[in-house]
Amino acid sequence: MTYRLDHITIVAADLDEGVRHVAAALDLEVPAGGKHVQMGTHNRLMRLGEGIFLEIVAPDPAADPPGRARWFGLDAPGSTRLATWVAGVPDLDTAVARYPVAGKAEPITRGALNWRISVPQDGSLPMDGAFPTFIEWPPGPHPSDSMPDLGCRLSVLRIGHPDVAPIASFAADYLKDDRLVFAESPGAGLVAEIDTPSGRRLLV
Repeated sequence: MTYRLDHITIVAADLDEGVRHVAAALDLEVPAGGKHVQMGTHNRLMRLGEGIFLEIVAPDPAADPPGRARWFGLDAPGSTRLATWVAGVPDLDTAVARYPVAGKAEPITRGALNWRISVPQDGSLPMDGAFPTFIEWPPGPHPSDSMPDLGCRLSVLRIGHPDVAPIASFAADYLKDDRLVFAESPGAGLVAEIDTPSGRRLLV
């Protein structure tokens, strides 16, 4: 079963703050996305190449409370940051059975788009974001195909964690993506190297 790097996610307590965070790093403004009714969140989206994108996600102050823990740790987001990465899978039920740390399969909609994604019951990020969230898109074109393309491409995604070996082993078995680089570090953390019209920039 082959998985693939699907997107990287900036989390923020406020969506505008997330936009400013990315603008300071990449010298551009990520375009509007949409709303996730099931999670009480909204986002901004930008293509990073074929089949991959950048997401900024934050609680939506205009939304009704979701009645459950929000995804991506957004009930207690902390600092605005590149918090995690998402792996596309062909069969989400098999993926979460194999890696329970990812959480349970949840159906999500954004406008006319629908998909399934793994979310721990408490809404936390698996292994503080170093282990990926899993996503299963419906058949058809990848959603990034219709996202704004501002000329940015993901070159490298560096993933650190105190116990990084099992994450690297998972990636070696199922992803085999040369853009992923794993290293032991005192805490979990991600750094993306992104080629932009202004040159290569770092997003953290």
